[in-house]
Amino acid sequence: MTTLLQQAFEKASQLPSDLQDQLAQDILDDIAGELQWDTTLAQSESLLERLAEKALREFEAGRTHPQGFDEL
Repeated sequence: MTTLLQQAFEKASQLPSDLQDQLAQDILDDIAGELQWDTTLAQSESLLERLAEKALREFEAGRTHPQGFDEL
């Protein structure tokens, strides 16, 4: 365990029990989400590669144009 995480757990241990439980559930949910995201990315690597190649071909063919975040 890292020093920072250990410090966070020490601080959290000073909270009331209900807040500790909520914090613990939030952490467990975040970990589950990260693991799911890793699995999803690993399973879609070839799809993402094909999409990136297609986007590059469209860019090289001049069929794209720059867009700002507000224009999406």
